[in-house]
Amino acid sequence: MATSKKVLRRSRIRRRLRQKIAGTGQKPRLAVFRSNKQIYAQIIDDVEGQTLVSCSSQHKDLNLQSLSKTDASREVGKKLAEIAKEKGVETVIFDRGGYKYHGRVKALAEGAREGGLKF
Repeated sequence: MATSKKVLRRSRIRRRLRQKIAGTGQKPRLAVFRSNKQIYAQIIDDVEGQTLVSCSSQHKDLNLQSLSKTDASREVGKKLAEIAKEKGVETVIFDRGGYKYHGRVKALAEGAREGGLKF
């Protein structure tokens, strides 16, 4: 099975980004993964190799059926920020994961900022 040009391009961009971006204990990395239907976000401490916080559009507390994918992404960002605040995470480095900072990825980032995370 051949991998599409889009996927290969995104993986190259992602590799290039990850050379520059690394999360620490004081400033972990907020990583985004976007599938066709869902969006996932994790706050990761790369030094320890641990996921500190995670949230997705499939989260139990979020009722997103009536929302568009972009609006759902904003809500995921807000929920992620809320959970991160509880865990004591204030500041993060944003890792867009090879996606353009546009649409659902941008909405998630703005939602996280609205929730109180600092980039």
